[in-house]
Amino acid sequence: MQVQGIQRVLGVLLTLFSLSMLPPIAVSFYYDDGVAGAFMAAFGVTLVTGLGCWAPVYRYRGDMRLREGFLIVVLFWTVLAVFGALPFLLADAPNLSITDAIFESMSGLTTTGATVISGLDALPKSILYYRQQLQWLGGMGIIVLAVAVLPMLGIGGMQLYRAETPGPMKDNKLTPRITETAKALWYIYLTLTVACALAYWAAGMSLFDAIGHSFSTVAIGGFSTHDLSIGHFDSVLIEAVAAVFMLLAGINFAIHFLAWRSVSFKPYRMDTEVKVYLTGLGVVSVIAVFYLYWTDTFGFFEALHYGIFQTISIGTTAGFTSAEYHMWPGFLPVLLLLLSFVGGCAGSTGGGMKVIRFVMLLKQGGREILRLVHPNAQIPVRVGDKALPDRVVEAVWGFFSLYVICLCVMSLIMVATGLNYVTAFSAVAACMNNLGPGLGDVGVNYTIVNDAGKWVLCFAMLLGRLEIFTLLVLLTPAFWRK
Repeated sequence: MQVQGIQRVLGVLLTLFSLSMLPPIAVSFYYDDGVAGAFMAAFGVTLVTGLGCWAPVYRYRGDMRLREGFLIVVLFWTVLAVFGALPFLLADAPNLSITDAIFESMSGLTTTGATVISGLDALPKSILYYRQQLQWLGGMGIIVLAVAVLPMLGIGGMQLYRAETPGPMKDNKLTPRITETAKALWYIYLTLTVACALAYWAAGMSLFDAIGHSFSTVAIGGFSTHDLSIGHFDSVLIEAVAAVFMLLAGINFAIHFLAWRSVSFKPYRMDTEVKVYLTGLGVVSVIAVFYLYWTDTFGFFEALHYGIFQTISIGTTAGFTSAEYHMWPGFLPVLLLLLSFVGGCAGSTGGGMKVIRFVMLLKQGGREILRLVHPNAQIPVRVGDKALPDRVVEAVWGFFSLYVICLCVMSLIMVATGLNYVTAFSAVAACMNNLGPGLGDVGVNYTIVNDAGKWVLCFAMLLGRLEIFTLLVLLTPAFWRK
């Protein structure tokens, strides 16, 4: 294990992250909310720690292997959550404990959107802005951003990119060089963010709310600057803007890149994952609208409005709420929670298991049924017109198995902390899927969960964000053997 190389990269990344404290300082001065000192202190501590890690080994040169890439990603996300919690700890409001501050920071960076803060409308503007910014940075992954910078510092980035990028097929690159790939991803990400902010502003949000909500919408995070989330604005037009950009952010960014480069919608029309993603959300939207109307929960137009918005929000794992969906009657809240397990497309900012894995699981199940009838037949698993290697199919089954096992184990632990079954299961599911709002007592926020439960949920968020394998591989003895 190249300890010096890991220390050097971690120092550089932590130093870069310290710069994220500067915009909230400017916001604090602009609104004169009295929190600038907390952000200055957090900036100083983060910067000094980063430079302290980097300076002793800055001359070190060595090629990173995939093993070091995994360790750096996990270490950085863990350390990042700790340093990202500093402003919450140092500021007089919201006056969080260490556990709550780290929970809020981890939730933001992993784009989960679960919160332990109530009374958002009364918080200082700089704190509200900082929460939104955490999600924006976490949306595409601070590691991917760093990949575009690290080569200039003499640090290779392919290992980091492969460890961070979501989805089962990590070796695909948009451009031949990893640096150009990272830049392409961030150009698309930035363009969507600016377009979303302008659309929100035009739809009636204040400029502050428009920028903040564009951060969490494109990141599919779900944090809001108001307790009532998107419902605070009581605007169908604003919810329509949110729905459009949540849908876009849930699509593989590689498809956006190909569509932009070819100036054509053909990449969207030809991609199996995109078609399944949109079809699935469409079918569940119809079910939600019909059920809300049939049960007299809403009139037809209200059912149409709330049913479509909440399906897109929960299905993409954004977690914005325009109504208390966890209080809806019958099976509908459970259906929406289960939809979040599918989540967005691979290579998107969405959470969940990813649509492509869901497609592979269905096709593999269908192949096993056919093999019962034709035991000797060679039946490939195809996505579109491509036959998938057995290694990819096996990896998807392994991922699914670990996902279910982790979900069950952590749900049992949460029950042991004193939560009821519905709250425990939905809390773990919402955090693993990077969704945010759950069912039962965690439908609005997570203040009811005790400290032990919050640490379990922090682990669940990290598992979901790093897609299980990246984190669990560190717990195997084989990883640490020379």
